[in-house]
Amino acid sequence: MKWVLRALLAVLLIAALVAGAVWQWLRSPMALAAPSVELSIEPGTNPAEVARAWVAAGVQVDPRWLYEWFRWSGQAKQIRAGSYEVHAGITPRELLDKMVRGDQVLEQLRLTEGWNWRQVRAALAAAPALKAKTATMSDAEVMAALGEPGVAPEGRFFPDTYAYSRGVSDLTVLRRAHEAMRRRLAAAWAARSPGLPLKSADEALILASIVEKETGTAADRSRVAAVFVNRLRLGMPLQTDPTVIYGLGEAFDGNLRKRDLLADTPYNTYTRGGLPPTPIAMPGAASLKAALNPAPVKSLYFVSRGDGSSEFSDDLDAHNRAVNKYQRGGK
Repeated sequence: MKWVLRALLAVLLIAALVAGAVWQWLRSPMALAAPSVELSIEPGTNPAEVARAWVAAGVQVDPRWLYEWFRWSGQAKQIRAGSYEVHAGITPRELLDKMVRGDQVLEQLRLTEGWNWRQVRAALAAAPALKAKTATMSDAEVMAALGEPGVAPEGRFFPDTYAYSRGVSDLTVLRRAHEAMRRRLAAAWAARSPGLPLKSADEALILASIVEKETGTAADRSRVAAVFVNRLRLGMPLQTDPTVIYGLGEAFDGNLRKRDLLADTPYNTYTRGGLPPTPIAMPGAASLKAALNPAPVKSLYFVSRGDGSSEFSDDLDAHNRAVNKYQRGGK
């Protein structure tokens, strides 16, 4: 009986020592191969692979210990995919907590109001740590991958700042921006003023893109929208320079000439009536709202005052006087 008690005490002592050693290891900083170590965990990576990946990246511990800790904690299945960065002093407990919380290293992509699709593509190409999946895809292939085959990409992405994990696909970020625009457009269309000369939400998106490009100051936005809505109601040409410039594409050199205004293209709103065939830029939330809730005014014309704001007129005579005053230096 004494031998059994001694053996039991020895086992308990060893277990206590092991537990103490494990507890101490969990609370002790791990050695790193560099001051900081980064790792991107792909969705579907199992805990054993995660442990081995951390060691391969520069966390200097036995990967079997790390995996056993993940498993023993009961949180192994809660590890989130994403991009992580750890620094000198991190412990095994802190490492697991970081991955369970999803405390990732995030980059940001800013899509700006008024940008066209070429500018969006350039921003994707320049974004840090973003996997360039769309770089070899045509515009049609990009839109098909986003679930809208046959739809032009122009204006279909909501301008905002998008945070993303390092190493994710640019298509993933585009999908979020595309879905954001879909939601915003649907909400704006549902809240539209009655009686607008717009047949669909797509037409509203086209008009909003023109408002975005024509608005010099936020206070004028709903009146700019009213001018174009009033012209559509009367069947007047929109006669807006930004659509002509868009139609010129990369051939536009910054100087819009008379011959450009006379050259007939699908985007020349001087030579063709109604809206152009697609948006010409990404409208923001304010332009979406203005296009669908224009100011209750009769204005048909506007001209820049030279300070970012515009002078609005109800008839051509008043407009000509405003042009003479603000553009030609008359009184």
